[in-house]
Amino acid sequence: MPSAPIDPAKKHRILRDVFGFQAFRPGQEPVIDALSRGEHVLAIMPTGSGKSLCFQVPALGFAGLTVVVSPLVALMQDQVAALKLQGVAAETINSSFSREDNVAVWRRVARGEIKLLYLSPERLLTERMIEALQRLPVSLIVVDEAHCISQWGPSFRPEYDGLSRLKEVFPRVPLAAFTATADDLTRKEILHKLFSGKASCFVRGFDRPNIHLAVQQKQEWKRQVLAFLNTHPGECGIVYCLSRKKTEETAQLLESKGIPALPYHAGMGAAEREAHQNAFMTRDGVVMVATIAFGMGIDKSNVRFVLHTDLPSSLEAYYQEFGRAGRDGQSAEALMLYGLDDIRMRRHFIETEGAEEPLKRRQHQRLDLLLSYCESVTCRRVPLLAYFGETARPCGNCDNCRNPVETQDGSDLARTVLAAVQATGQRFGATHIRDVLLGAHTARIRELGHDRLPVFGAARKVPKKELRSLLHQMAAGGVLKLDLEGHGGLSLTALGDALIRKDGSFRYRKMIPEDAVKALPAHGAEPASPASAQEAALLKKLKELRLELARERQMPAFVIFHDRTLEDMARKRPATKSEFARVNGVGEAKLRDFAEPFLALIAAADPV
Repeated sequence: MPSAPIDPAKKHRILRDVFGFQAFRPGQEPVIDALSRGEHVLAIMPTGSGKSLCFQVPALGFAGLTVVVSPLVALMQDQVAALKLQGVAAETINSSFSREDNVAVWRRVARGEIKLLYLSPERLLTERMIEALQRLPVSLIVVDEAHCISQWGPSFRPEYDGLSRLKEVFPRVPLAAFTATADDLTRKEILHKLFSGKASCFVRGFDRPNIHLAVQQKQEWKRQVLAFLNTHPGECGIVYCLSRKKTEETAQLLESKGIPALPYHAGMGAAEREAHQNAFMTRDGVVMVATIAFGMGIDKSNVRFVLHTDLPSSLEAYYQEFGRAGRDGQSAEALMLYGLDDIRMRRHFIETEGAEEPLKRRQHQRLDLLLSYCESVTCRRVPLLAYFGETARPCGNCDNCRNPVETQDGSDLARTVLAAVQATGQRFGATHIRDVLLGAHTARIRELGHDRLPVFGAARKVPKKELRSLLHQMAAGGVLKLDLEGHGGLSLTALGDALIRKDGSFRYRKMIPEDAVKALPAHGAEPASPASAQEAALLKKLKELRLELARERQMPAFVIFHDRTLEDMARKRPATKSEFARVNGVGEAKLRDFAEPFLALIAAADPV
């Protein structure tokens, strides 16, 4: 257990002196205070909300060691490098280091010289490591990217599963789990596995109102990609592709059109990936074309767009990926392209990846919810936030709100669908309901006697694709609810109950239009006032200096200073060390190590 709660003065002193911030962001203090009291904590906080500080501040306030479990070696190394630059005694033991280096780190840990130790789950869960840690004063154990522990999450890692042992082998040590993305089912599994259901749960709002959301049916995808990027000239963005081959192909396409683009995928060498990551973090207007291997741990504030050239695996994964845009709070845009081939490929992935039937079933259900989002004719944020358990009104900042699609009255057909859902007991999925309505003589329907229901064949004149789309739209419109925790059965919501009583109406898009949808400009938060030419020129030079210093130290550029710190520096133009100390993100260690070169550059820059 922590030796004593951290008093407010101490936590604010750590925030200011070590991390260089004057105030906590919304949602950080309650998590810090709960950990300080020795409580187990599950914190679900959107990308860019400052999750790491929530456990780093308590770690520095406690007398003992904090162990942080992280899924990627590169991510651990970047976080440790950043902490060291802030003057924090942090280390990692991992497979990329020699045995001698790992032994040297452990000796420092054993002597009490290290405050934060980053480990992979495999390394932590060896009997030798557990026994060694049990002999030390461990104050806190943190599981970062905690959605990896849930097989329902978008990034399940089997090696995370063993972390359920932590509550048994460290019964007196508070556990903390952090993630940016977890729906209700994922949260429940994290709570069950890590905490046996007993933890303080903190959930920050999932809405990112500054991001304009749009979906287009995939037609000529290369033309659509180029048309979209032409609306974002000179801006940084991410283009996600499903395969390594398509990633390379797309990057080459953009380069051939004069758009600075770099590929990023797991098949590239580590040095090349790091070089491309540094270029993306440092240079203006670079587009990263990547598989989902790119993004975790990346803190670039001014990503203006995220474009998916293929259907993601789920709404949870999609939220996580497009959430890398607009972290500065300014307008950004998320566009997804999808088509029937994408759906077939996703279904194939689910069926062939070797998962057990219950997991396959839920993955199909999650894909159905994503398709409901894609085919929605109403506000996109309503089904997106409903997926995470939040209610929302029409946002005015998505394609459907700004350019409503042409719909027709489908109230009678929707009531027929609802009648079929009711008649079959509100426990069957969309495929079965569709088959009943179409009058399909399947063995399952005959076995259940559903071929004798009045609704059997009631919609046989409706095209199969149209009926499937209608079911998706009814789910997206809140008329039907999909049971993710059970067998994926559809049931009526309060809106559905009202509709079947003829209290209300339902409009739907008869078929997804075949013509390509025009890319829309983002309409989110008002953009920041344009920087002066001198300020923009200075910011460019500051980024160049940051890259030079990063290369000297063989670390990613953002570890030196985040973009937001350089932007604050360019605005304030500090001339002395005391002024440099007031730049957001400059703590005592970075003041000592970096004030001189940055002040010299600012002094030599053109005056405002």
